[in-house]
Formats: sequence, C-alpha cells, structure tokens
Amino acid sequence: MTKVRRSTIIDAPVDHVWQFLRDFNGHERWHPAVAESRIEEGREADRIGAVRRFKLRDGGTLREQLITLSDRDRRFTYCILESPIPLIGYVSTVELKPVTDGARTFWDWRSEFRSPPGEEAELTALVGEQIYEAGFDAVKRAFGQAVLPRPRPGETTGTAVARMAAAGAGATMTGYAVILERHGGPENLVWQEVSVPPPAPGEIRLRQTAVGVNFIDVYCRTGYFPFVMPPGGIGMEAAGIVLDVGAGVTGFTPGDRVAYAGPPVGSYAEIRNIPTDLAVPLPPAIGEETAAAALLKGMTAEFLLHRCHAVKEDDIVLVHAASGGVGNLLCQWASHLGATVIGTVGSRDKARLALARGCAYPIVYSEEDFVARVMAITKGRGCDVIYDAIGRDSVNRSFEALAVRGHIVSFGQAAGPLDPLDIAGFATKSAKISRPNYGHYVGTPEQVRASSARLFAAIERGILKIDIGQRFPLKDAAEAHRRLEARETTGSTVLVP
Repeated sequence: MTKVRRSTIIDAPVDHVWQFLRDFNGHERWHPAVAESRIEEGREADRIGAVRRFKLRDGGTLREQLITLSDRDRRFTYCILESPIPLIGYVSTVELKPVTDGARTFWDWRSEFRSPPGEEAELTALVGEQIYEAGFDAVKRAFGQAVLPRPRPGETTGTAVARMAAAGAGATMTGYAVILERHGGPENLVWQEVSVPPPAPGEIRLRQTAVGVNFIDVYCRTGYFPFVMPPGGIGMEAAGIVLDVGAGVTGFTPGDRVAYAGPPVGSYAEIRNIPTDLAVPLPPAIGEETAAAALLKGMTAEFLLHRCHAVKEDDIVLVHAASGGVGNLLCQWASHLGATVIGTVGSRDKARLALARGCAYPIVYSEEDFVARVMAITKGRGCDVIYDAIGRDSVNRSFEALAVRGHIVSFGQAAGPLDPLDIAGFATKSAKISRPNYGHYVGTPEQVRASSARLFAAIERGILKIDIGQRFPLKDAAEAHRRLEARETTGSTVLVP
C-alpha cells in the first residue's frame, strides 16, 4: 500500500476549524481544485454513507463516500468510489487536535491506497501536494493566515521565499496591513490592502511571519506618543524573511530570517520595507515568533538590568506588572543574576505565572498593600531597585517601598501619565529616579547588535523562557489591544500575518 501523510497548523481555535471542515460537501467553498460539489440522493452531508460527487477544475469527476464522522474526536474518514486517477482502494482520514500553547489547530490528513506499478511516486506527490498541501493553504487563507511559498525538494522555507522574491524583484508587491485611521480607541485600527514598493537603498523588504505587540503601540494609537500621524501604519516589532534588498545593502540576502524592534512604525503588516540599521539576523535556535515576542521587550529588559541599573547578587528587586511582557523577563533575568525578586500582579493566576518565572514573592495588589508586604518581606529594609512600568501614582507608592540609596526606574505608564513628583522628598532616602528612553540605549546598530546578542544568548542558554501568552491573527490587532489595555494578557502577545 502507498501511504501519504501531511500535517499543518491553522492559526484558529480547533472548534472553529472543525465546524469549517466537517461539512462533507463544503470543500467546493475552499479547495482550489474543486469546481462544484453535491451530495447524491439529497442526503445530509454529515450522514454516514453520504456520497459526494464533485467536478474538478480540470474537468474530471470524482465520487467519494463518508465512512465515519466523530464530533468528539474531530475526525472523519472517507473513501473514493470513482476517480479518473488510479487511486485504488483509497481511504483518507482528516483529524484535528488543539495546540496546547495557543488557540491554534493541528490538522493531520492521511491516506493509503494501491497504485499501478511505477506510479507510486507520481501519485504520492499528486495527493500530498495538489490535494493536501493545496487544501492546507486554502484553509489558512480562509482564516486570515498568510501562506509562505512551499519549498521544493531540498529547499528551506527561506530559499523558497527568496525564489519567489527573485521572480518579483524590483516590482511593487501588495499585501494587507493594519492602518490607524485616527487617534483613539482600538476600533480605529482597520485592515487594509497596501502596496509595498521595492526596497530603497539601505532597506530590505520582508515577508513578515510574526508581529510583536507592545504597550508603546497603545500610546501611538491614542496619540500620546506622536509616532503615528493617521492614516498610517502602527507597530514597532516583527520578524520575517527577507524578500529582496535595496542598493548598497550588505549583510542581508533574500531568504534570511531577521527581526527588528523600534521605529519607524508600521510593523503590523504582511509585507514591509525596513532600514537595515536596526535589523538583526536570527540565530538558528531562535524562532520567528520567539523573536517577535522577545526582541523589543528583551532588549528593554537587557538595558534596564545591565546598564540603567546593574543588578547584582543579593539585591532586592521589585518588578511591577511582573507577569507582563517586560516584567516576565525582568523577573527571570534578575533571579538568574542572584537577586531576590518581588513582583506585583493583578490576580492569583498571574501570581502563579510570576512565581514560575523567578519572582520569589508575587503580591496581588488588589488583595493586599504592596508597600506593607514589601517592608515585611525585607524586614523594613526596602528594595534596592524598583522597575515601574505602571505610571500614574505608582512612583510615589514605590518610593515608600524603596531602600536607602535605592533606585526607582520608571520606564512606562500603563495606568496613565505620571503624577507630579516631590523630588525634594527623595532626599529622605538619598533616592535616585531615572526615566530611561529606549532609543538612548538601543538606538544605534552597534547597540542593537550588542543588546540582541546578549538577549539571544540568554534565550539559548535557557536563562530566559519566552512566554507567548496569546496569539491573534494580524487582522484582529484591535482585539489584541483591547485585551492588553484591560490587563487580560500574560507574557507576550504575537500577531500572526
């Protein structure tokens, strides 16, 4: 018997994909090879024994019969009754399973059949590529998922993208992007087709495969940070594969996997051009989703812990929003450096996550006063450094939890603008406060290379685990923003083009 098996990941919840696929007569809506289909004798499409007769776009006709269907197992099996192709005794099974690390679906499609002598390889390729792989790609598109070129035998995905790019090098490409129509709420983020010209000198053009979401994107959307003048692109971080390069570019070639973090904004896009100054090649061990989830937050954690305030062994560190994207990394890295880490979180579930990531003392701030708890933990000493991305009045409260000669590092304002500070009062503890600017620490190619190298090494050595708490299709960026602002996310959020 000849056996063919293919599998893929669909970026959609398993129940949604199952409802889409379980219609035994629904493939004419999505499979590119099927022109029309009907169920014989008017039977229901999900009834065992139902026979579908369909025409292929090349003019051929097939009859297939449903053998089993299980909603519990999300699986159905069918066989071929008549076919112009010699797939003798063909039986095929489609089975879906949930992916454990996100709202995604594992799709397994397998079959076995007999074939005339000498035709095994040809029929295996036909079933695997023209039926299964083509069907995978069609369903991915139906759920808003970008589809990269499929590698030929012996090719990597990057090489396949480079081959595609070579065919269109120097031409304008089209793709979809999230555009901010006006400053304000998430509803102002719209999904729109855009044209991407060839890369200018010093630029590379990317097919993006993963996009990172950061709180600075919210500031840009609301207009608090003047980085986006509507209508315009939004987003600071992504990873992908180089399609082509502009004049004078060295160090990058089509097919390379790269990531970037920082302005110019516009990362919420399927295809875009970026300057090479702030792009970094990805090591083989670093996946594109990991890079998109980690680069901006990770380089932020790197300079906060190593350069803004050099954390050392036996320091006591307080991290606000300890289960968030940057907070999660601060806890892990500071703990590795030998510090005792205390963290504030919004719920007991988030406290468990923070505890698993190096935060020795997670404090649920809605249930107890974090200042009183910090002083109890430290026996009245307070913290050597406090990393505060919350803003509003949290700096004043943090000062109460600070040790003598302690340092408050205020690097965000998720809760709103900072209240005025009585800086004279800081003399009572000889305290320091700093307000680091990302661009002043990771603003040059040399700084980016050094910071990203330290970050990637920490990931590869297992010092940092990158938690992708949630994934959304790129077109659903508005929902990702709503969840982020409602503090309903943990770890990093990734948008999948």
